[in-house]
Amino acid sequence: MAKSDELRIDQQQLVQAWQETLPTVMNGPDRSEVKADEADERSLRVTIHVAGHQMYEFDFKVTYVDSREVKVELVDVEKDNVSIDERNDIVQQLTQDYIRHLHECAQALHQLTHA
Repeated sequence: MAKSDELRIDQQQLVQAWQETLPTVMNGPDRSEVKADEADERSLRVTIHVAGHQMYEFDFKVTYVDSREVKVELVDVEKDNVSIDERNDIVQQLTQDYIRHLHECAQALHQLTHA
């Protein structure tokens, strides 16, 4: 059975669309970087730099399961450029918040990815 709902957009176009759209769905002062995942053309690597004095940096892998659905995985959390245990409550809350923002971004790009 052929999968008819595959993602049919160039990875660089997808990266550019995410770079433009993600800041519009995120918390005001937080910054994000979006890059192509060189090992998987259906995936993006997203780094979120948390504003403020906490110096947190979250790395996510966003993979398109099909043209509509994304799977978001937390890859790493750093504080002051040192990997930390992501199981504490503050980091868990921030992680859930950013995962929601990543899904919102994918939803906002639905017309582009589901063409």
